[in-house]
Amino acid sequence: MTEGAIAPKLLSLSWPLVAGNLLQTLYNLADVFWVGRVGADAVAAVSLMFPTSWMFVSTAMGITAATIALVSQHVGAGDDREADRVVGQTVLLTLAVSVVLAVAGFAFRYPLLELIGAEGAVFTEALAYIEIIFLSLPLTFLFFAFRAALQGAGDTKTAMWLMVASAGLNVVLDPILIIGWGPIAGMGTRGAAIATLVARLFATAAGVYILLRGDWGVRLRLADLRPDPERLRKLVDIGYPATLDGWARSFSAVVMAAFVARFGPTPTAAYGIGLRLMSVSWSVSGAVGQATATGVGQNLGARTPDRAASVAWTAMAGTMGLLFAAAGLVVAFPAEAMRLFIDEQPVIDAGVTFLRIVAPSWAFFGGVMVIQGAFRGAGITKAAMALSFLSRWIFRVPVALAVAFAWTVTVPGIGPISGLAWGVEGLWWAYVAGAVASFAVAVVWFRLGTWREGVIDRGATPAAGDD
Repeated sequence: MTEGAIAPKLLSLSWPLVAGNLLQTLYNLADVFWVGRVGADAVAAVSLMFPTSWMFVSTAMGITAATIALVSQHVGAGDDREADRVVGQTVLLTLAVSVVLAVAGFAFRYPLLELIGAEGAVFTEALAYIEIIFLSLPLTFLFFAFRAALQGAGDTKTAMWLMVASAGLNVVLDPILIIGWGPIAGMGTRGAAIATLVARLFATAAGVYILLRGDWGVRLRLADLRPDPERLRKLVDIGYPATLDGWARSFSAVVMAAFVARFGPTPTAAYGIGLRLMSVSWSVSGAVGQATATGVGQNLGARTPDRAASVAWTAMAGTMGLLFAAAGLVVAFPAEAMRLFIDEQPVIDAGVTFLRIVAPSWAFFGGVMVIQGAFRGAGITKAAMALSFLSRWIFRVPVALAVAFAWTVTVPGIGPISGLAWGVEGLWWAYVAGAVASFAVAVVWFRLGTWREGVIDRGATPAAGDD
């Protein structure tokens, strides 16, 4: 990514990431497709659990954002051995964090479900699903560590092929374990979670083997698994804002899911399906953002910041154009998109409203995610975190409270202030407000150029004749 035409190289780096993220989305879509054959309660349960599951995935992505920044900049600077050391410490860190989260999540699963508003049959189905998801967390974290290591080195295709195999396994197992087949009794939402667990186990085992082989740009060496306080501190310093970034997104998604749940199971089921369709746009823009991180990181390592900026702007323009086209297709055929997952007409009608309001804003979501990727590649993860916080907790959740619900408070010196009480549609408009406003902030912030120095330590410039 440090020389030659930018667009073809960006495309070459991006498309395997897009394919891999779309295959990850296929996990979720396959779950909803087959769970939809069980009933609306099961769909509502998986829908409520999606933001919670994504919170843990976001944690893994946050930790490994530091890996991408450091590995890409070391590779760009020509220091492959230091990149290997970063990989070893990443594996150590992700294992420790994932085990702690898995144990804590399993211990507090009942209060968690009560907090997000699951009740009755939805509570039972959600519990069966989330218990297995907690057990799979270490596998999820390890796979993200593997993917980030290769991505920083510029290899995005190997992880994609593993996702192809893993997603295929998940798709095959879903109907067998959810609905039942032959002597295997259908397990509903628990079956969906078990299928995901098995698929992740396969992908993670293969990924660890590939890193140990070291034939793909970086290598996991057992000696590098010894705790190194300095490198661990650097991973944490760069990674914790990215983790908080993921949590800001995930907690806001949990809050929004709880808001939607107040309007009943029908809009909750429609919201879950709508989010799965929306996650296709996240998959594309998130993947391009990851490729942008690699391109920006390698160019900052090579001390070519102007080219790094060109990588970011090229990626943003292409992503937004693609998502505008995708949104137009969904807005034109919203009912058909909903019927792919459920046949219940009330849920379809609610989903049509969601898609027509939210889909046109997908491109702005995508633009923000690409700029966040550029900041992460530069190692300026606090900027990416701030954009997520602004998008969700300043521009989305407060707007949702203001326009969706009926409430009145009296402010001294001003008088009574009331919510607009638009109902569940107010929640959909809050998504649009968050996307457009945060995009405007992201563009202005990136143009300031405060990210151009990078984060790797550089020694003195070598003199002529130095080895």
